[in-house]
Amino acid sequence: MINLDKKEGKIWYNNQIVPWQDVKLHFLSHGLHYASCVFEGLRVYDGEIFKLEQHTDRLFYSAKRMDIKMPYSKEEINLATKKIVSIQKVQNGYIRPFVWRGSEMMAVSAQQTKIHIAIATWEWGTYFDSNLKKKGIRLNISNWRRPAPNTIPWDTKASGLYMICTLSKHEAEKQGYTDSLMLDHEGNIAEATGANIFFKDNKGELHTPTPDSFLDGITRRTVIEIAKSKNIKVNERKISPEELPNFVGCFLTGTAAEVTPISKILEHSYEVCNLILDLSSSYDKLVRKKKAA
Repeated sequence: MINLDKKEGKIWYNNQIVPWQDVKLHFLSHGLHYASCVFEGLRVYDGEIFKLEQHTDRLFYSAKRMDIKMPYSKEEINLATKKIVSIQKVQNGYIRPFVWRGSEMMAVSAQQTKIHIAIATWEWGTYFDSNLKKKGIRLNISNWRRPAPNTIPWDTKASGLYMICTLSKHEAEKQGYTDSLMLDHEGNIAEATGANIFFKDNKGELHTPTPDSFLDGITRRTVIEIAKSKNIKVNERKISPEELPNFVGCFLTGTAAEVTPISKILEHSYEVCNLILDLSSSYDKLVRKKKAA
């Protein structure tokens, strides 16, 4: 596997098309030292970007919440994203727009820093191993919790929010798990390290945590729409870890994760059932609707 900084091709960088390996930032950039940066993750399916406008809307919302004034319009970012995907000839891959403060000031205060934007895209398969996705992944429960909503800009895709996700995933992998389930500040189930979570009960209904201290994912909302179109009841509510033995199915949703079944959370086992497989299939058909048509 080639290191990301060694790839060939081009990156859209501050409205210029720059050779991949020539894209640089100074190590005194405010975004690197103080996490004043936001980003997005998008998928390309059969050459088409899935829900580009929604992701760009969220990027701008995240920037505003972080007091970052975007130097380009949404329309310009959408066009830039399409342009770099075309230049890179990505058919089935990933897109990473990234916005950060520059190196003009070295202090917590950052009003005079320049705002930089880069958009990279590359071919990329499934986030979790395809064999694992078929039989379900295994999760532990992290010791880290999602912070209280009055302590962070919790509804943004800001880089600083992912520190504890990295720590949690590293610990899970050391213990032989694929990912980690994170609780919120009240001790209720929140999400995995980079994806939202759903549970299925023995009546065929879905349950998913209320996103009041973590990101309400675009894929999460899409899967809820798919489920409701199939007359599957979706309960958005507080879910206690004590309820884990009561569910019979479980899965993750996310741009990278797509729809990924879970087979175990600690000692609790779940079935990779037809309902979950059908939702996964329906999601795949939706994102590849141009080809299906």
